[in-house]
Amino acid sequence: MNRDKIIAQGMQFFGCHGVLPEEKNRPQPFLVDVEMSLDLAAAGRSDNLADTVSYDEIFHAVRQIVEDRSFNLIEALAETIAETLLSGFPLQEVEVTVYKPQAPVEGKFNYFAVKIKRFSQ
Repeated sequence: MNRDKIIAQGMQFFGCHGVLPEEKNRPQPFLVDVEMSLDLAAAGRSDNLADTVSYDEIFHAVRQIVEDRSFNLIEALAETIAETLLSGFPLQEVEVTVYKPQAPVEGKFNYFAVKIKRFSQ
C-alpha cells in the first residue's frame, strides 16, 4: 500500500452544525484536519502540479461543505468531506478529523472531535 500523504491541518471555518436551534442559526468555529493518501512519486519527479492535488482546491472544497451546508452531527460533516474529496480528487484514502471547540457542553474542555478514515472504491 502506498504511504505517500498530503496533510492539511488546522483548517479553520465557521459553520452552523449541531442539533440545537442556536447552533443552526449562529455560526461557530470548526477546525478540520485532512490526511490524504495518493501516489506522489510522479509529482516528486516532475515538479508539476498536474501530477498531484492542489492544496487550494482541497481547502476550498472543505470550506464549501463546512460553511455552506448544515449538519446535525459532526460525524455527518466528516463523512461528507471524505466522500467529496474521494470522489473529486485522485485519492486512495482520506482521514478526516472535525473539531468542535465550542460544543454546547457544560464544563472545561479543549474540543470534541470525530475522526474517520475512508478508502476509494
